[in-house]
Amino acid sequence: MTKVVECVPNFSEGQNKEVVEALANAVMQTDGCRLLDVDPGPSTNRTVFTFVGSPEDVVEGALNMSRVAFSLIDMSSHKGEHPRMGALDVCPFVPVANVTMEECVECANNFGKRLAAELNVPVYLYGHAATNESRVKLPDIRTGEYEALPEKLQQDKWKPDYGPPAFIPSWGATATGARNFLIAFNVNVLGTKEQAHRIALNVRTQGRGKDQPGRLEHVQGIGWWLDEANLAQVSMNLTDQDVTPMHVAFEECLKDAKEMNLGICGSQVVGIIPKKAILAAADYYIQRDNLFILEESQKVRLAINRLGLSSVSQFNPKDRIIEYMIEDESESGPLTSLSLKSFIRSIGARTPTPGGGSASAAIGAMGAALCTMVGWMTFGNKKFMALDGTMRKLIPPLYETMNALIPLVDADADAFTAFMDAMKLPKKSEEDIKKREAALLSSTKSSIAVPMHTAITANKCWDPLKQLAVHGNVQCISDLQVNKLQKSTKKKEVQGLLFEIFQ
Repeated sequence: MTKVVECVPNFSEGQNKEVVEALANAVMQTDGCRLLDVDPGPSTNRTVFTFVGSPEDVVEGALNMSRVAFSLIDMSSHKGEHPRMGALDVCPFVPVANVTMEECVECANNFGKRLAAELNVPVYLYGHAATNESRVKLPDIRTGEYEALPEKLQQDKWKPDYGPPAFIPSWGATATGARNFLIAFNVNVLGTKEQAHRIALNVRTQGRGKDQPGRLEHVQGIGWWLDEANLAQVSMNLTDQDVTPMHVAFEECLKDAKEMNLGICGSQVVGIIPKKAILAAADYYIQRDNLFILEESQKVRLAINRLGLSSVSQFNPKDRIIEYMIEDESESGPLTSLSLKSFIRSIGARTPTPGGGSASAAIGAMGAALCTMVGWMTFGNKKFMALDGTMRKLIPPLYETMNALIPLVDADADAFTAFMDAMKLPKKSEEDIKKREAALLSSTKSSIAVPMHTAITANKCWDPLKQLAVHGNVQCISDLQVNKLQKSTKKKEVQGLLFEIFQ
């Protein structure tokens, strides 16, 4: 499986388009790196870049950008709303797919060591890569910002992790580290910078100090003025979206703004966000407003609307949600990507896969889909308005089962292919035999687990199916009968497949 790391370097230049383009070109010309987003801020005089690649490739990409920044950015004349201490202010590495946090820590160390050696600049490690507790949080390292570096670098407490303890006027200092997804989230305030900052002090974890902590955990925040949009913002870093998600931060800011008689006009995401952040917001508003929305695309649209994410600039999910940006067509699976005609013919071909397990998953998914269809044909129908509440309960588990069974079509074929590949492994030496036995054991477990998962998942449809037969649109009763036949066929198919495996 491909390893994917996200790198989010923040450079202290957001006004000079030529410099921003030069930095973007540096990473685009790095083999293995894919630039996902460039978010310049004229008022902050800062640009956030987001790119992905393998652990080795993202380190190279970040170094190539740093070389360009070293020649084009001069911190001695830098001014901007955002706190900063260096030309490359911060460069975090974030695990995305098939990568551990430890591997991202290694990326940060490799990058910091090479950056310091090549450019002879001071580098600090933060986040999961921090060498001591006082450097875990980026704001602690950045205290005093660029202007405090000449004195700060002379203190033993702030000796860099890499590079000389020397003040480089044109560069400053850089922090690099490893962290989970951080959401840079700004709430738009129709007021002054000072009023926005008062809200920030109320909600951020630090609050106004140790004696006056803020209301939200894992939130960094300040208030600033966004000149290009002619409004103030409560600018926040949500460092743990599971503890404080976007909608919670937004609603808390809205609460304070109302008490201060200020207007809130939407929000802004800087950079890229994970899909679960936007879906969590959607689920909150669906529950709060008693809505009935199941499709992912509609949930995303709801969250964009409720949070006002397009108020400053257009929020396009395909350009701002990382899963949509890096998804590969192949991720849907070679079998589920086929046309129905091709899929059926592939089952009938002279090949061991796809076989009964894949067919069972497909049949189960179609059965659940038919149930879901009957539910939708009942819900919202004037004739069955009294049953809307019942359909709200019956449709979701059917819809979820349908979606859960689809990837099992390919999973079953993949499991059997892995077993056949293990059978073909050499057994000339004792080491070969051990490797072959381990591969056979692993693939056998998968070959059993997938059809079992198919059966257990499909079985969830029975109770909703029975209730639909009683309450559903009578004009769709034949569809339920077809589904019942499919379920019976699928059950026998999975039983047969399991019998073959255990043989």
